[in-house]
Amino acid sequence: MSKLKIAVQKSGRLNQDSLNLLRACGIQFPDGQSKLIATATNFPLEILFLRDDDIPQYVEQNVADIGIIGQNVLRESGIQVREVECLGIAQCRLSLALPKEESYKSLADFNQKRIATSYPNILSRFFAAHHIKAEIEVISGSVEIAPGIGLAEGICDIVSSGSTLRSNGLKEVHCILKSEAVLVANEKIEPGKTAILERLLFRIKAVQNAGANKYILLNAPNEKIPAITKILPGMNSPTLLPLARPGWSSLHSVIQEDKFWDVIDKLRENGAEGILIVPIEKMIV
Repeated sequence: MSKLKIAVQKSGRLNQDSLNLLRACGIQFPDGQSKLIATATNFPLEILFLRDDDIPQYVEQNVADIGIIGQNVLRESGIQVREVECLGIAQCRLSLALPKEESYKSLADFNQKRIATSYPNILSRFFAAHHIKAEIEVISGSVEIAPGIGLAEGICDIVSSGSTLRSNGLKEVHCILKSEAVLVANEKIEPGKTAILERLLFRIKAVQNAGANKYILLNAPNEKIPAITKILPGMNSPTLLPLARPGWSSLHSVIQEDKFWDVIDKLRENGAEGILIVPIEKMIV
């Protein structure tokens, strides 16, 4: 039977995020920390552990059928592969930063400056599009120290919380690219492996839906149910179960996690009591 080959980062944050996603999809495989290849035991999947910079090329050349890679790395590579699904993990941004004591008014302030980065291709295209003439100093790592040691006057680097910038006396002044991990595929993936990819995508979307939603249970007077239903419509309509307490029902529904706090007061105003919020492991829609 054919096996779908997926390339994931060998080490780093995206490595753990990628493996956690696969495990959440119910795929079992041995720990690959000291291996280059791991084979799933309950799904036709083979995992290749590679340097993140190499993943786009390996997918393009069909060494791997699919891969999980940050959009920042993919854009920097310039390699053409099909972006199948945004995964919502490893979210970050590629930003320009300057020493915190330096004033900043606009992108024009970068003219004639020397900027250190590990993303020269993205930065070159960005500067060209905005008619900025700056010198780009290519550094493979620890970009944030460049201004402090006199190597550059500013940097372009990946930012998550911004704490690394602050600890090195820098401030973020302009976001060039928002990035997250994406599932990419070879443009000419074998027909026999397409069905396996669809099965994997089905599982990934179920995990994504579960992460973005929560199961909500509450008790309310029957006369308040219509009003509460309008606040909490759920996927189709809430499930209602009668309680032993006369004139009361238990209402069960699904709500997007980021909207819960927006409606909690309305629920209480309409008589909702005993509100429980429960994580969803998988959600098929």
